Amino acid sequence: MANPLIGITTYNDKNKGGYPTAAVMHKYIDAITQAGGTPVLIPSGLDEENRKVLIQRLDGILFTGGGDIALEYFQGKPHPSVGNIDKKRDELELAMVKSAVQADKPFLGICRGFQVINVALGGNLYTDIIDQKAGALKHDHDSNTEREYLAHPVKVEAGTRLAQITGMMDLMVNSLHHQGAMDIPADLKAAAYAPDGLVEALELPEHAFGLAVQWHPEWLTNQEPTRRLFRAFVEAASKAD
Repeated sequence: MANPLIGITTYNDKNKGGYPTAAVMHKYIDAITQAGGTPVLIPSGLDEENRKVLIQRLDGILFTGGGDIALEYFQGKPHPSVGNIDKKRDELELAMVKSAVQADKPFLGICRGFQVINVALGGNLYTDIIDQKAGALKHDHDSNTEREYLAHPVKVEAGTRLAQITGMMDLMVNSLHHQGAMDIPADLKAAAYAPDGLVEALELPEHAFGLAVQWHPEWLTNQEPTRRLFRAFVEAASKAD
């Protein structure tokens, strides 16, 4: 049996010559490859027809980390820390989440991807956790030096897909975000929490595989529970119609 095709979302950037590029960190590619999937990079800015082609052909979609979502897509409070807005990426990813849900296509969200999934299905975000959530932990650790730093524990909810996959009720995770889920839409279920009560994982019940985490597991593949997460995602994609 051929490896399942896993689409990986990218961000828009420019190379040293100033020319536009589509980019993604290799950690995402490596995590999918190690789990038995074949990675396919998804450029932002695709029209509806090409998005539909990808949804049909891909076996699963990984929504990766990155900049903030434009406030126009949810009812968030403006904040000076909001940055790295990429509206073409927002448009593509929000549309692809909705299509993946409708098509029962397996998907996994990471950090920004977690937030995109929450917003796409009707949720809201803290646009800056430390300013807007009372008693919040520090969640925005240095992305240049602390990507593998285990910043805080998360408590996994019993009976969730995440608990079943990882076999753990408590996980130590990294933390590289200044925004987070505030309001969770009715279709999603909170699957893990940080000690300050911030939702750290979301699931879409009754879906082939609909899961999102606020941390960055692609940097923690030295942990067996993390490897199980990526394997479970790829295995679900291998069974996709």
